[in-house]
Amino acid sequence: MALPGGPEKDNDVTLRSVSTPTHSHREQASSLAGLLATLEAREAALLFSASADVALVINADGSIGEGVIASADLQILKVDTWPGRGWSEVSTIESRPKIEQMIQEAQLGLPPRWRQINHQIPNEADIPVRYCLLKAGPGGQFVAIGRDMRNLAAVQQRLLAAEQSIEQEYARLRHAETRYRLLMQVASEAIIVVDSRSGRIMESNAAAANLVGKPMKRLMGLQFASLFDPAEQDGVDGVIGALRATGRADDVALTLEGGKQQAVLSATIFRQETATCYLMRLQPIAAGASGIVISRAQAGVMNVIRDMPEPFVVTDLDRRIVSANAAFLDSAQLGSEEQARGEPVERWLGRAGVDISVLFNSLAEKGAVRQFQTMLRGQFGAVEDVEVSGVASPPGNPSCYGFSIRRVNRRAMEAEPGKRSLLRSVEEMTKLVGKVPLKDLVREATDIIERLCIEAALQLNDNNRASTADMLGLSRQSLYVKLHRYGIEDKDVGGDSA
Repeated sequence: MALPGGPEKDNDVTLRSVSTPTHSHREQASSLAGLLATLEAREAALLFSASADVALVINADGSIGEGVIASADLQILKVDTWPGRGWSEVSTIESRPKIEQMIQEAQLGLPPRWRQINHQIPNEADIPVRYCLLKAGPGGQFVAIGRDMRNLAAVQQRLLAAEQSIEQEYARLRHAETRYRLLMQVASEAIIVVDSRSGRIMESNAAAANLVGKPMKRLMGLQFASLFDPAEQDGVDGVIGALRATGRADDVALTLEGGKQQAVLSATIFRQETATCYLMRLQPIAAGASGIVISRAQAGVMNVIRDMPEPFVVTDLDRRIVSANAAFLDSAQLGSEEQARGEPVERWLGRAGVDISVLFNSLAEKGAVRQFQTMLRGQFGAVEDVEVSGVASPPGNPSCYGFSIRRVNRRAMEAEPGKRSLLRSVEEMTKLVGKVPLKDLVREATDIIERLCIEAALQLNDNNRASTADMLGLSRQSLYVKLHRYGIEDKDVGGDSA
């Protein structure tokens, strides 16, 4: 029977010297034999027990005699029950022919050999033991010296399992490589693999060879940049530089060698073993395309946002402007988008800081805000009331906020100003407790009350600013400043007097 996890093996090494005995060797053997001859039976038994895991006395008929010795590790064999039983009886069927052969060789005086014998244990795995049978005395008895082979069997089993695992991994890799090469060749998109260090082509498919007009064998080893028009060298370098710096690059339309065909270059970086490679994809497009390539749908959306008459602005999570359309720039009295990019949006949108906090907190909690009433301030003092609708994108884990701003008719906004302001102070400002510093809440509440008082005084004095200033205990200049601050300086001034 085989060792657990592997085939049964015999080590048929005979116990003989592999070199011609010299005079010194003969003297040592003679002295060793003389020493062994002086050993008593008890000392010989101790010697066998020390040199072997199990020692058996085998009679001439193959039965096991008395004086069986076994180490503590082999107590599972219950060798104390073996005396009187045949050696073959306590061994597996496959081992019995070897036992007979070992006894015959020992009877003929042939040099002994180590042979593996498996002992069977009920409801347990077989125990492999490596035996050597030696003739002992003139009575036809033999001594079988055995060594426990379970540790070696376990090692062989692990080795076999490792070999099987390696073979399975090799098979999986071969199947993956077959699928990879099949996909490369049947893909209609031109695909080229480039070495990041040398910039040379490592692999390409048939679609790439057809696009550039060169056989696949000639593409191997070529510089990737040589596939494009020399005037496009900066574009190719820009794509590769972006890959090295950030791991990604925008799609770019480049002209291929010869100047007759343009293609969209898409690049992806990946690692192969210890090297870094670029996966280049080429898709032919109409001649004349250049720059960053986006889909028609995306281009249409961007054009609509850019040209819409209502202000639109995009901010990052820190409330700083990322992009703004022309209508927002006009309302903010800015000359270019660069003036707004990177600036906090509350510089132009909202009242006194609290307003913008309400807006962004609502976006963070709900993901979208509709018809939020606030004001849009210009760079040079112009103020207009607006309604803001905002959205967090993408939902759940936003990376930016987008705001659509709609101008509101001032007189419609001014209907029942006290009711609107009080509503905002009660419903909106109370939501900010614990989120906004108390001093900001107090300042916002003070501004609301001050504006209510000014608007009430103007109504009582029929918009006569001189009388309003006297009623409020303010100088006319201070009143004008506050009117400008709260966006009510354009009220009817027909009743104003010096």
